[in-house]
Amino acid sequence: MSIKEFVQKFYKSDALIDSEILKTYLHPDVILEWNSSKGLIQMNYDSMLEMANELNRAYVRSKVRISHILAEEDLVSIRYSHFVKTIENPREEMLLAHFATIWQIKDDKLYRGYQMSQFS
Repeated sequence: MSIKEFVQKFYKSDALIDSEILKTYLHPDVILEWNSSKGLIQMNYDSMLEMANELNRAYVRSKVRISHILAEEDLVSIRYSHFVKTIENPREEMLLAHFATIWQIKDDKLYRGYQMSQFS
């Protein structure tokens, strides 16, 4: 599987809301630098798993719509919109945010991430 296919598979899975699935994609030394509306957030393996657990408690479904994905050497750049369905209203899909992320792949896992998000 190419690194581009690997990243596509990651975002098409339930990894963002299921920490057990997420574990299969993360390098043990993963670092994500995320520029969000709250400023710069630096996340590691444990904090990424905790975020997936928090999302799992709030949402019953997660869906990613990828608009762009490019790969070069060990880097994959992806632009996507993240949609969720809440526990209170599982029939309505809600846009969580738009994201642009660059992932470095090491040992066939997500190793370094640089992410920006914009809420709608």
